[in-house]
Amino acid sequence: MENFILILLAIAIGYFIRRLNIFSKDAPTILNQFAIYISLPAMILLQVPKLTFSVDLIIPIIIAWFVMGISAILILILSKFFNFSREVTGSLMLVAILTNSSFLGIPIINAYMGESAMPYVLVYDQLGTFIALATYGTFIASYYSNNSKITFKIITLKVLTFPPFLSLIVALFLIGVEFNPMISKILTSFANTIIPIALVAVGLQLQFKMPREDIKPFSVALTVKLIIAPIIAIAICKIFSWNNEAAIVSIMEAAMAPMITAGAIASMAGLAPRLSSAIVGYGIIISFLTTGILYKLIG
Repeated sequence: MENFILILLAIAIGYFIRRLNIFSKDAPTILNQFAIYISLPAMILLQVPKLTFSVDLIIPIIIAWFVMGISAILILILSKFFNFSREVTGSLMLVAILTNSSFLGIPIINAYMGESAMPYVLVYDQLGTFIALATYGTFIASYYSNNSKITFKIITLKVLTFPPFLSLIVALFLIGVEFNPMISKILTSFANTIIPIALVAVGLQLQFKMPREDIKPFSVALTVKLIIAPIIAIAICKIFSWNNEAAIVSIMEAAMAPMITAGAIASMAGLAPRLSSAIVGYGIIISFLTTGILYKLIG
């Protein structure tokens, strides 16, 4: 319950700070940069080495990547159909694809399914969403934000020098390694900053009076993320006859709100910052209802 309160409170704080003109106009960008370059790498280094493997743990990985892949193709088709700008398309390719599988996924699924579901949540998050964020997210941000000619060399260089990706590579080599308590405490302290900082940044850019031109991409993004994505996950489970705890967790994860960090990356890359923040902010609030309905249907 405290996680839900923190989410709503942090967004509200950011929103009212903007209304009172307490922070500078650059505050959202600065906060997003801190989250991406410091908080997120700390979280990756802290969580990834804790992973262990079993046969059932393959299910969340498969579903995560199928859902993201099919959703990305769908967003590209809809963006072309509605003639969205390059900037808006890039924004949707981030916030309508990457799911909030950890901070929302953990408390929501724990509330519905208990501690036994947590290993599957972690796998979906670390081997699905986090890897996609570090690789796919970097590619999308680089491709859609750069007005000059994009080459394989430029994209590769950006991916290889992106702090979360570097952290992931290091963390994969550390799987099974138990950190010194002091190191764990330091990483935990930095990792814990990502949610309040990123959410306040969302609130700083959140506007309840949405411009008319943003309504269509906003609706497309949340329809794909909150409704179509879990339907894709359900279809995959039906095809492979998966009807266990790992499958239910994966369907619930696919239905989570847009990832906060994806919105931060989109904003920092100049990909429709106002729209990106609105999709993340409203998506979080709406997802409390949609995930509850979904669990009633499949749980």
